[in-house]
Amino acid sequence: MSLDIRSMWNFRDPEASEATFRAAMEGASDDDRFILQTQIARTYGLRNDFAKAKEELKSLEFGLAKTSPEGQVRHALEWGRAHCSPAHPEDAITDADRQTARDANLRAAEIAKAAGLDALEIDALHMMTMVDSAPEDQILWNERALAAMERSDQPDAKRWEGSLRNNLGYAYRLAGRYDESLIELDKCRAFHAGNGNVYGERVARWMTARTLRDMGRYQEALDIQHALEKEFEADGETDTYVFEELAALYRATGDEDKAKVYDEKQKS
Repeated sequence: MSLDIRSMWNFRDPEASEATFRAAMEGASDDDRFILQTQIARTYGLRNDFAKAKEELKSLEFGLAKTSPEGQVRHALEWGRAHCSPAHPEDAITDADRQTARDANLRAAEIAKAAGLDALEIDALHMMTMVDSAPEDQILWNERALAAMERSDQPDAKRWEGSLRNNLGYAYRLAGRYDESLIELDKCRAFHAGNGNVYGERVARWMTARTLRDMGRYQEALDIQHALEKEFEADGETDTYVFEELAALYRATGDEDKAKVYDEKQKS
């Protein structure tokens, strides 16, 4: 069978995703079963059970030499993620963990590039920002991933554009390169708007306002956050990140009373 891993994932519900992957293993080829098991390992990592993720991946090592390049790449990617990922508490990641993740991610990127698996190459390069987390290092890895996306004609690779530009804009802000941050975040906003991704477009605007706050352009940032607040309200939703940022902005402008209003809204 031909696997569509992306459509099988529900990242908000790793347990349900595990059930989907296990069901798909019924009648699957050896190679597809191998790939599905790497994704089951990932569901454990997303549930913070890194020991079980590693155990699952270890059980696959005997088949690495026989599996496809995609299987090898996905195994390396998940081995890296099991040691260093956004799900890990920062203080729990050791130097040895980072080195293991570095080796795995670079191996995944190399195999993926050679096999023409552009989206997986991008994923591996993007994971290097978790290993080399200094802002300038994040910029370098994000730029490499973005370059891989731009030279690809594969739809799965092109889908990375929004995430990569968001991450690059974030890294530029951390490095104090604010104008470059705004440029990337506007490209991120345009990408999501062009693809009808309302939530992604809102995140890009939130990130833009966050950069503007660091630049001291408080009123522009307030205007964006209040617009987002109204849009979420119109949808019958709230976003605590918007409230958090409005509290920080009012505090920065010296309006403690309004800051406290949004402090309370975060709690409700």
